[in-house]
Amino acid sequence: MPKRILLLGDIHANFPALAAIDRHAEAAGFDLILNSGDSTVFAPFPNETLDWLREHRVVSILGNTDRKVLKLLRGKSLDKPKKTEKRIMYTWTAEQLTPENRLYLASFTTRKLLAIEGWRLGLFHGSPDDDDEFLFPDTPEERFRELVAKSGSDIVIIGHSHTPFHKKIGKVHFINPGSVGRMFDGNPDTSFATLELSPGRVRVELHRCPYPVDEIVAGLRSNRLPALYEEMYRTGRKLN
Repeated sequence: MPKRILLLGDIHANFPALAAIDRHAEAAGFDLILNSGDSTVFAPFPNETLDWLREHRVVSILGNTDRKVLKLLRGKSLDKPKKTEKRIMYTWTAEQLTPENRLYLASFTTRKLLAIEGWRLGLFHGSPDDDDEFLFPDTPEERFRELVAKSGSDIVIIGHSHTPFHKKIGKVHFINPGSVGRMFDGNPDTSFATLELSPGRVRVELHRCPYPVDEIVAGLRSNRLPALYEEMYRTGRKLN
């Protein structure tokens, strides 16, 4: 039987979207769940999100937003972001996290390497080189080839660009499952991917499914968070 793996990334504290994926994909039926980072910030459900990741024993790494939250929790100030709306979301998230979830988030590393069914899997946020690097389907192939050498992997799982794609460079697969919490392509539906592995065989599928955006809007309003984000979630567009 092939190993079935659910791929998530860029959840950004959007628990209603995560719960929709759980229902749609039946997350409990997977052998493993991998999360390529940015689990927190920009939606009002950071604790619910981290609770779910912990309860489902998800293999997670840090993204750039998670690192900034941890920096705030250590009592340090942020140089970026500059925009007021974003700074509000970072500060609010750090203040909301329970002691248990602060420790849980701090336990994440910036990358993971796994061996499954004879395949070497690398889990990164931006790229194997830099968790702030944006990779897209049209990123020059030369850059992907440079990253192949740095990844030490047969299958490279990434996030950060919020752009779902599966690209094969030589014998190496690059997979971005898209963003669970903040898609920017004009379609507000959540995004994820599924991966099936057996010796000598890789099968990847990219998925979209709707989720109750009104729950996000209600959460933003009840916590008096910037109204700009309401429009972002309703339209599936990056507005900040």
